[in-house]
Amino acid sequence: MADSSHGHTPAAWTGVIIAFIGFIVAGTFMVMVKPAGFWVGMALLAIAPIVGGAMSAAGLGKPKRAELKLPAKATAQTVGSEA
Repeated sequence: MADSSHGHTPAAWTGVIIAFIGFIVAGTFMVMVKPAGFWVGMALLAIAPIVGGAMSAAGLGKPKRAELKLPAKATAQTVGSEA
């Protein structure tokens, strides 16, 4: 069951950490009324999904459903009866 959960990959964690840092930076500089720092934080937020997507494309994300391997004993008849 743990393997079917969402987001437990290096790509997902990296994207979330970068986004979290971006929120912290943007929020801090917004309170300090420093627009340049705010926009740096926003840039980090924009970079987070790009980095996560690139890492996922490089094989560090969750495999696509079509790429999942079925057990060797599974046949078309048993797979169809599970649904």
